[in-house]
Amino acid sequence: MAITGAAELLGAWEAGLAEAPVGRALLLHRTARPDVDAGRLPSVPVGEREADLFALRRALFGERMQVRLACRACGADMEFELDAGELAGSLGGRSAAESVVRVQQDRWDVEFRLPGVADLTAAARSRDPREALLDRCLVSAVHDGTAVTAGELPVPVQRRIAEAVEAADPGADLALNVACPECGQATRAELDIASYLWTELDAWARDVLLDVHLLATAYGWSESEILALSPLRRRYYLELCADV
Repeated sequence: MAITGAAELLGAWEAGLAEAPVGRALLLHRTARPDVDAGRLPSVPVGEREADLFALRRALFGERMQVRLACRACGADMEFELDAGELAGSLGGRSAAESVVRVQQDRWDVEFRLPGVADLTAAARSRDPREALLDRCLVSAVHDGTAVTAGELPVPVQRRIAEAVEAADPGADLALNVACPECGQATRAELDIASYLWTELDAWARDVLLDVHLLATAYGWSESEILALSPLRRRYYLELCADV
């Protein structure tokens, strides 16, 4: 992963301001994977995308992630840390062959592609999301040597497909059970790394623009000249401005 410069990050942030959460997630994924054709990113398995975003978060803001949530049982505030590097490594990437799962049950032989964000988004808009997702991601289905369509898959086979997909792409639904230190009850915490990272990027961008404003006012430098400074040198010049 190439470390993106301040100007490129500000450009991604500016473009994301006009986007819905899905669009912002795609912008972040493009930032994380400049080596992949942008048109292919929406088809990348969800767990792989999450791994890419955790890796981007680690590169930009470090490994330690502070997460806060309220206990669902007693309402107490809970705070805990996650390691972005460990999460990126545990979710990992996969080859094209690993992006297809195979289910063999009774006389059924089914191959199913791991869903990407585009698949989930399109399925959510349909009248029957489960049927739409089966139809989009089914690679092949054979029963007793005869090819069949997604609509002909029996419920037990559909369940086996769902189980196989969950096992092959566990990062698609990253959730933690956090024990409350006050009451001891567990609260399920679902971490949306795209939303988390966007919130951090938004705060970073606004801080950087304030730095640009202060340094441009003090020294007459252009935005590009200020962004070319390292964060350490930029902070030093800001301290000098405060001492004047």
